[in-house]
Amino acid sequence: MRELTDNRPIILGEYICETGATVRSAAKVFGISKSTVHKDVTERLIKDDPGLYRQVKAVLEKNKSERHIRGGMATRRKYKGETK
Repeated sequence: MRELTDNRPIILGEYICETGATVRSAAKVFGISKSTVHKDVTERLIKDDPGLYRQVKAVLEKNKSERHIRGGMATRRKYKGETK
């Protein structure tokens, strides 16, 4: 089990870079909490792979800048009676 947690920041970082996933969606895919994902990719990943950390940071910043748009679209779907 320890081996899995040692590699987890790199696995999560690669997944986020490849898919452009949010912290919340990555947590759902891997079955862990979003706090764990965030800690892995912001604090632990920089020690393991600084290059991958910079790529993940760029994706997270992009997601952060777009989150108000995703929230607005979700509200719009809710009041129109649409489901995802």
